[in-house]
Amino acid sequence: MVNSYASSGDAAVAIAGARAGADVVRAMYGRWLNRIDKGAGDFATTADVEAEKAVLGVIRAARPDDAILGEEGGRQGAADAVRQWLVDPLCGTLNYAVGNMLVAVNVALRDGAAAVADPFSGEVFFTDGKTARVRRDGTDDALLTPTPASRLVDVNLDPPFPSAPGFRAVNLLTHPGFIEHFRPRVVSTTLALAWVAAGKRAAYVTDGGNLSESVHFAAGIAMCRAAGCVVTGIDGAPIGEAGRGLVVAADDETHGLLMSMMGRYR
Repeated sequence: MVNSYASSGDAAVAIAGARAGADVVRAMYGRWLNRIDKGAGDFATTADVEAEKAVLGVIRAARPDDAILGEEGGRQGAADAVRQWLVDPLCGTLNYAVGNMLVAVNVALRDGAAAVADPFSGEVFFTDGKTARVRRDGTDDALLTPTPASRLVDVNLDPPFPSAPGFRAVNLLTHPGFIEHFRPRVVSTTLALAWVAAGKRAAYVTDGGNLSESVHFAAGIAMCRAAGCVVTGIDGAPIGEAGRGLVVAADDETHGLLMSMMGRYR
């Protein structure tokens, strides 16, 4: 089954990898899990580790010459490999550990295809780098269509806060303009990025450094760009080596509103 993807496109490999990880996450849900301390209050569980093994098994079988950066296993493969996969096997570990199903499995080829799997809805959001689609339980793939209609903005309130005290995402929620135009949500997983691309969220905001090469964010960013979302840092500049954080909006108007509200905090 895994080897059958060797001759497939990168999007098919990303989908297969994300689904393999999602199968593990779903199967281990509700069990007692060992916690692996990472320091600063962060931890992984045995589900994170096993899900990453499943994802890597797909990628290695299909693309043996590619390098991999996994959240749990670090860098693997040839140091001079031209291509690298970024893998976050369970985004939302704390949610998962306390019995909350809001989690995601993220798989992205740097500057290429990507997939985000929701283990519990059965949805797999994916892009070949040109278009963004969703696959639901084997049904026909549907194009992702961003829209601000929900007015829901997901704001990441988890530490660290590298831009503080100049910028704190929580301050955005007290802005009169935010209260007038939007309603906040805090999902605490980058599944929310795929939701912006799919029209389930109007926008997503988080502090941080260069998130374009983060195992947590790379797949969601690729998805949103392919879907036509507006993607910048919290300063409105393109994300990249000098970038700060992330603002992803369904359209220019929503992005402009959020940037105007954040101006006094940046």
